[in-house]
Amino acid sequence: MVDITIRKRPRTEAVVTQRKFFKKTARGKVIKVLRERYLRDDVGCGIQSCSSCESSGDQTLPFSGDLAHNSFPDGYFVLPDTNVFLSQMDLMESSLFKAPIIVLQTVMEEVRHRSIPLYNRLKTLVRTDEKPVWVFYNEYRSETAIIREDNESPNDRNDRGIRKAAEWYNTHIGLSRPIIRGQAKPKIPTVLLLTEDAANRKKAENNGIPVSSIRKYISSFPESVAAQLLDLLSSQDDNEIEPTRAGGKQAIYPEYFSESILQAGLSTGRLHKGHFNANTYNYLQGSVSVPAFPKPVLLIGRENLNRAVQGDIVVVEVFDEAKWGVEGDEVVDQEATLKNDDADSDEDEENDDITRQEAKAIRASDSAAQQREKQPTGRVVGIVKRNWRPIVCHIDATALPSTGATSSTSASTLSTQTLLAHPTSTLLPRIRIRTRQGSALVNKKILVAIDAWVPTSRYPDGHFVRVLGDVGGEDAEREGLMLEFGISYGAFGSAILGCLPPEGDSWVVPPKSDDNPVWKRREDLRDLTICSIDPPNCQDIDDALHARPLPNGNIEAGVHIADVSNFVHADTPMDTEASARGTTVYLVDKRIDMLPALLGTNLCSLRPNVERLAFSAIWELTPEAEIVNVRFTKSVIRSKAAFTYEEAQIRKDDPNRQDELTTAIRLLNTLAQKLKAARMAAGALNLASPEVKIHLDSAESSDPIDVEQKEMRETNSLVEEFMLLANISVANKIWEAFPATAVLRRHLPPPRTNFDKLKDILQKRKGMTLDVSSSGALADSLDKCVDPTEPAFNTLVRIMATRCMLSAEYFCSGSVGRDTFGHYGLASSIYTHFTSPIRRYADVLAHRQLSAAIDYTPLHASLHSKPHVERILEVVNRRHRMAQMAGRASVEYYVGLALKNRGDRQQVTEEAFVIRTFRNGLGVFVSKLGIEGLVMFKRDITQFDADNYTVTIPASSKAVPGNKDVTISVFDKVVVKIEVEKDKNTQKGKVKMTLVHPIDSRAL
Repeated sequence: MVDITIRKRPRTEAVVTQRKFFKKTARGKVIKVLRERYLRDDVGCGIQSCSSCESSGDQTLPFSGDLAHNSFPDGYFVLPDTNVFLSQMDLMESSLFKAPIIVLQTVMEEVRHRSIPLYNRLKTLVRTDEKPVWVFYNEYRSETAIIREDNESPNDRNDRGIRKAAEWYNTHIGLSRPIIRGQAKPKIPTVLLLTEDAANRKKAENNGIPVSSIRKYISSFPESVAAQLLDLLSSQDDNEIEPTRAGGKQAIYPEYFSESILQAGLSTGRLHKGHFNANTYNYLQGSVSVPAFPKPVLLIGRENLNRAVQGDIVVVEVFDEAKWGVEGDEVVDQEATLKNDDADSDEDEENDDITRQEAKAIRASDSAAQQREKQPTGRVVGIVKRNWRPIVCHIDATALPSTGATSSTSASTLSTQTLLAHPTSTLLPRIRIRTRQGSALVNKKILVAIDAWVPTSRYPDGHFVRVLGDVGGEDAEREGLMLEFGISYGAFGSAILGCLPPEGDSWVVPPKSDDNPVWKRREDLRDLTICSIDPPNCQDIDDALHARPLPNGNIEAGVHIADVSNFVHADTPMDTEASARGTTVYLVDKRIDMLPALLGTNLCSLRPNVERLAFSAIWELTPEAEIVNVRFTKSVIRSKAAFTYEEAQIRKDDPNRQDELTTAIRLLNTLAQKLKAARMAAGALNLASPEVKIHLDSAESSDPIDVEQKEMRETNSLVEEFMLLANISVANKIWEAFPATAVLRRHLPPPRTNFDKLKDILQKRKGMTLDVSSSGALADSLDKCVDPTEPAFNTLVRIMATRCMLSAEYFCSGSVGRDTFGHYGLASSIYTHFTSPIRRYADVLAHRQLSAAIDYTPLHASLHSKPHVERILEVVNRRHRMAQMAGRASVEYYVGLALKNRGDRQQVTEEAFVIRTFRNGLGVFVSKLGIEGLVMFKRDITQFDADNYTVTIPASSKAVPGNKDVTISVFDKVVVKIEVEKDKNTQKGKVKMTLVHPIDSRAL
């Protein structure tokens, strides 16, 4: 077995290092392994104008290094070891950290093995144009390459290699700046090894290598700079977390099981693994869906939640059935329950008021469990994977000392305060941070990272990362929203932009020629009557359509999709960035593109009256919309028009219009109606989600001035049906060609228990039956959920049914059984995404596979690799979910702004449906605004009937008008007052709803 790494130079010009060792195979056979590397002496140091290295245009480190540190008047560079990047990435990424950084190949590889998310961040740091960073391939430079010694651990070998590289750099810089007679002695910058490993520092010092810990290095800056940089340090540093927090105190949470016990429990089925989901309405509850139980495992109480954070992959132990419980029927708000808590409130846990309040809330849930059907209940006993990404927070002003006290702890000193950072998301716990800038962070939206959560602390420890801006400021809110959902929103780097056509905006489809590679085997479809139909102001036009009658009485219909893969090639910086972003994110006032705008809104966009490259799916259909055949071809098209849905609808409905475009739209619409009818007959679901349109004041201010429900037209359905047809047809083709690695999309049937509550509510409140035995049965019963007195009722039921579904997901065809390919909502046995490659990376992959399936281009090797496709689709699935949530959050934020802008009183009244009842409130849905909210009551004044989903409010409470008790149940209509209040601590506008009066006649 030989493992050889070959660099640029031939073997005759390189030094060869060899390492022989013996390895036992899985079957017990011992084989000799020979590993060879061909070393070079021309691997550049990265320092500009270095006389000892061959000149290279990509050298990025300034010749003099950084001159801003007191201890290095002649300049310096930093060379961090692996653990610095593993624990202090926020510091290294910060714009405040300006020192030129040398990243060793050894360090890059070790980070990759230890943490893929941090490795991806490190790659981004290396590629950025905003920082001087150089990757030095020390394993291939003859003077810095080392061989692992006998009985030397991999970690010790890597530490020795890092020290060797740091020593070489300091010698190399001195040799590159020789003393010239008659001239002043040159300034020799220092290469400073940064490491938190005390033993590694000691060895470096003994070898005369400049070395420092991160904290010591930062503390030597001027105090004003040091104060800000020290705040960025992760509290994983053992000097940062107070020793009392790690021991000597009573534990609040149980210790996690050991790795061996976890693995044994999972293998025997005694323990279960799944994603932790925090409860939206009760911070003391959460759940974990596991395959072994039809209902999620319920976690009740701080001890059983056991430090799990939203999105963590956890291991749970399920209690005996006698201890099972039910989801709480009371809103337990973290901000209200913990309003008097502070950063040092872990003392006297058993006696403090907070513990008593939390215990009271849990007892209320336990008492309700005696009367209702229980579900599996358990506790978290281990964490498989943490979801500890940077979190958007604010600092509560009341947690700070008085103004006089805070002045002594300003950013001009190194003294610290311990404060609680309050996340924007109610699903996340408060985070304890130590900062030297407490008073400066009040009324600011900040970014905080979690570092550790010890059993003796109610809250996790973390560190401040940076200020986003003023709370309530639109820029800060927008950036906070993108960070909260992990959206990559940075500008495209020079390497990515370098992949664009050099002609830029001037690029055009070249004249048709057999010799031109662009036209190779492309069909010329420029004469077809093709048009696009999209939402207003659409710039990234992915798709266009055509239809025309055929001489045999059938109809030809075509879907033409932007040929993005012609510009985005595999294994290029642009492709890597697109796969990392996964999708374009659409916010109310902004679009975060997956691809540079030159492609997305210009060269790939199927603009009218411009020749564009396309990938076409063309069917022959009978007049009854039955498929005779389908073919796929690369093409060149020239769209004749770009319509909005409204414009296309007006044109279709105008009897005076008989032109080719209008005739084509009518023909497409006729076919679409028949395609949809066939889908519905097969059991497809017609679901619903809140859809609103926000009107902005102008492109300059982007102030929202009004909100209205989106209107769905026939032409919306026209486009949808042909996109579905294209996606299904392409899915069949690529799976047939690549059965092991086809990029497909599925929607698994939801567990029937997901519908239990909705079924019960419909039966008890409306006398209606919901049949969930199949998608077809569900579709039929949803059609029957009609209230003649309330047209919006059916839409509400469909929205609630949608929330009982599982999420659709991308998958690799060879990774799951064929019987699980189906798309439940569409009633299709196979499906993919092909029609939006400008904004979805999965579609780009499908294009590449389809191109290979029709023998237009060979398939890139990466798409023959099932593990590679699985890894890419895991990222794409996560990005897709986060983009959807970011879009919804953006709508909610702008709806709040629109309400605020409606009048000086910042309040409106709207009709709303009750969608949930609690012991102390109502969950309501305002369909006109597309938002949900809570109407809260004092718990002691209401009478709650959990079995019948009703809340009775006595007249004596004054919570409702009139002199009679009022009973409100799910599906009732009410009028609510919606106000945008400014929180006295955060200064952030918060939507508050209060009950004006019920509308339902039964409640009066």
